[in-house]
Amino acid sequence: MPALAAAALCLVVGITDGDTIKVRCGEGEQEKVRLTQIDTPERKQAFGTQAKQALSELIFQKEIQLVREGKDRYQRVLGAIYLDGVHINFEMVRNGFAWCYLKYLTDDSCLELESNARDSRSGLWADTGAVPPWDFRRK
Repeated sequence: MPALAAAALCLVVGITDGDTIKVRCGEGEQEKVRLTQIDTPERKQAFGTQAKQALSELIFQKEIQLVREGKDRYQRVLGAIYLDGVHINFEMVRNGFAWCYLKYLTDDSCLELESNARDSRSGLWADTGAVPPWDFRRK
């Protein structure tokens, strides 16, 4: 787990989708944050709405710890977020609302969480034909 001592305390002020949020850290401007290492269904994809709702129930209007990991090509902050010591990015996988994003995965513990969610048919895994978002976007 990254050093949370270096994490910024931020208030979650918006949920864009299952892996993108808006935060306000201190007195600063709002920032868009893309959760690292995971990918959730797109809004127009099966379980897209449920993924957004699941993330909202976990963190909306709560103060989280944000570990910044850079920016993406859309200038969103890339980050891992924690609430009360729980890695929320991976909590989305554990609850069955996200895939481990293999292209960007740096922590293999995500894979076991995904396998367990799949085996228990949690969240999107209730659909035996679940399409990864990276395949959905290519269509």
